[in-house]
Parts: sequence; structure tokens; C-alpha cells
Amino acid sequence: MTAESTREVDWDGLKAAAVEAMGRAYAPYSGFPVGAAALADDGRLVTGCNVENAAYGVGLCAECGLVSQLHLTGGGKLTHFVCVNGNSELLMPCGRCRQLLFENGGPALQLMTVSGVRSMTEILPDAFGPDALDLS
Repeated sequence: MTAESTREVDWDGLKAAAVEAMGRAYAPYSGFPVGAAALADDGRLVTGCNVENAAYGVGLCAECGLVSQLHLTGGGKLTHFVCVNGNSELLMPCGRCRQLLFENGGPALQLMTVSGVRSMTEILPDAFGPDALDLS
């Protein structure tokens, strides 16, 4: 367990960062902007917003941008995560993004959800991840 995961987290501040990111979303086709914010295990704040494309299947979820920023700014693991919609309401990540979050945060990642703070193991039980692969 990291020092970041044991200290008190400012969930309101994290949500505010997600709302700010949502304000930069590019969602002209769905009209459904999404913003995400997370803390990394070294205390960095990383954010992301959804970016749509006229070829619908190649749009990027906010979590994709967030994980890209995580790696771009030094890597590490995500420890705490919030996602919001265009009305600044909490939003549960889709299945694809839950997998992405598990890969980059692990089972201890904490997510703020409409039903309170939940661990990644509660959000994605029996998850498939790097440990399931035989890379030897």
C-alpha cells in the first residue's frame, strides 16, 4: 500500500478536476461530454476527457486520455478515480474502461461512484489482467 492510498483524499477536489476536464471534451456527435480525474501513486493529478470522431468506433473515452496522461507524465499506478458526465454527475466507467483502469491501478484502485467509494475489485470482480498472462 502506498502513502498516497492511505492518506485522506479530497474527493470533492478530484471531482472538480474531472468537471474541468469534462469542459474540454470533444463530443459533437453524442452531445455527451465526459471528464475523468485520478491521483497517481506519487500524488500527481491526471485528467482526461472524451474525444469523439465521425467514425464512431474510433472515439476515445475520458479514461483513455487519463491513462495516456499517466504514462506521458511518468507512469506509476492510479490510486483514486472520479468520472463525471456533462451535468457534473458521477458516472460509472464502461466495461472497456474498467479493464483499462484495472490494468493501470490494480485491485486497490478506489473509485468514487454513485453508491460511494468502491475498490476496483468491487467494480470489476475476478478481473483479467497482466497476472493472468503467461509471459515467460
